[in-house]
Amino acid sequence: MLSCQPADTQQKFNTGTDHNPSIQAFYGTKDPFAKEAVYFVMTDRFVDGDPTNNQEQQGGDWPTFDLPLNGDNGQVANVGYLGGDLQGVLDNGQYISDMGFTAVWLTPILDNPDQAFSGGEPIEFGGAFKDGGKTGYHGYWANNFYQIDEHYPSQHLGYKEYTQQMRDQFGLKSVFDIVANHGSPSFDMPVDQPKFGELYDIDGNLVADHQNLKPEELDINNPLHKMFHTTPDIMQLSNLNDTAPALQDYLINSYLYWIEQGADAFRIDTIKHVPHAFWRLMSDKVRAKHPDFFMFGESFNHDANFLAQHTLAKNGGISVLDFVGKNALVSTFENPQSDFSELVDYLHLTHGPYTNPYELTTFYDNHDMPRLNASDYGFIDAHNWLFTSRGIPVVYQGSEMGFMRGRAEHQGNRNYYGQGNIELAKSHKIHKALTDIANVRKKVPALQSGLQVNIELAGNKAAFYRVLMLDGVSQTALVLLNKGEQETKFLVEKYMQEGKWVSQMSDDQVTIAKSNRQLNTQVAAHSVQVWLRQGDVSNQPLLKELQRLMDNK
Repeated sequence: MLSCQPADTQQKFNTGTDHNPSIQAFYGTKDPFAKEAVYFVMTDRFVDGDPTNNQEQQGGDWPTFDLPLNGDNGQVANVGYLGGDLQGVLDNGQYISDMGFTAVWLTPILDNPDQAFSGGEPIEFGGAFKDGGKTGYHGYWANNFYQIDEHYPSQHLGYKEYTQQMRDQFGLKSVFDIVANHGSPSFDMPVDQPKFGELYDIDGNLVADHQNLKPEELDINNPLHKMFHTTPDIMQLSNLNDTAPALQDYLINSYLYWIEQGADAFRIDTIKHVPHAFWRLMSDKVRAKHPDFFMFGESFNHDANFLAQHTLAKNGGISVLDFVGKNALVSTFENPQSDFSELVDYLHLTHGPYTNPYELTTFYDNHDMPRLNASDYGFIDAHNWLFTSRGIPVVYQGSEMGFMRGRAEHQGNRNYYGQGNIELAKSHKIHKALTDIANVRKKVPALQSGLQVNIELAGNKAAFYRVLMLDGVSQTALVLLNKGEQETKFLVEKYMQEGKWVSQMSDDQVTIAKSNRQLNTQVAAHSVQVWLRQGDVSNQPLLKELQRLMDNK
């Protein structure tokens, strides 16, 4: 249960003796988006809120609705549309907000071809890197970067209305998923199919057409071919020519258009497939109009030095999904015998390659990889860490009940979630624990953007501070995590400060005396405690450590 003094968590210290304006500011990041927690929705696979837009008869000889892939023992996946739409997300805005999330990332809602793809290798249950027989249900096969796909809007509910209602009714921001390296599958079809390999502008005019030709067969003198590279990239997907001025204008203006429709941030698909020069150009143009606009990219790589290149100002200053952290989280929380010390290195709290590690988006799985294969308690432990440690947490739909745990992309990872599962999730132990810790983060600025000061990460125990002294907010949060099967004692003396500490998970509070600066508590199995102290830092060794972290962040 949350503290009985919730107003304390946002208390300002602008006057009096609590705040000394001469003291140095301490913070992980000043970026406003750091306060967000993101719920990731695969638009077509969330909830069918409006059956009238399902387009069940679409596709002719290459139908697009409900195309199952059957595996052993009754397992099934699907590569057709299944009905999820904007209305389904809006209908569950309260559910998402109640869990403690403040933003929703949707897979792309752009117009995709109206048939299943007839070229390539046929996809099968459990298969990968094959597009034959698949549809654009995932949204990443855009043929018009300015138009919403007909499967998603409803009468009086376009994207602009959706973003406004999510914001006004539920306080939820909208993360828009953008692509720059590819459009739809564009060649290897027995007969050229409509929209595949084609690009249309905001007025519906054809501006590019692959014409079912292999990349090396394209004619650079053909106006319809100039937006494509003449070398392949990913399977049969068109390889968009990021160096062509017409393509640059087409894409960047489309991104600006969607910001005007209410997008609050961008998630960038396959960012590493496009040179840094394009992203610098794009970010400069976007931030010239929207200075604080937050962007994070998917660079599917597990080398921190590689990932960090995207975050540099000269490369666009774009944050990234923390794939290095993802590996560490999976290893730790899938394995009950793991050690919390395995999480230390990926944090890069000092001397790291990232421009700012506190602005990375942190996660343990998504739609492009096997879901976390953990027990219920493994998910609970993962969320307790994710919502208290550095970074901006991102959780994929269904994880609040361990939906399809361990399943890869064509083995159930992207299966339809649905209203029935949402109702079941509301009473699930993972959902309850996630709701508890996510709502604590939602109310405690120190957990959102404070410096992380590690005390102990070993075995089943983790203890660290998050400290924020910025813009009139002075808070120290103490986080205690136990991922073990037994209740565990914590005795915290290092950097402990005198004063009142208020539990954010219960009604408890304790006053630490200057003569006995230690906090002694028991943390239940697979649980977390967050203790909050308001006011400036009084512990000199802690001040020294905070300064070191600021100097070497």
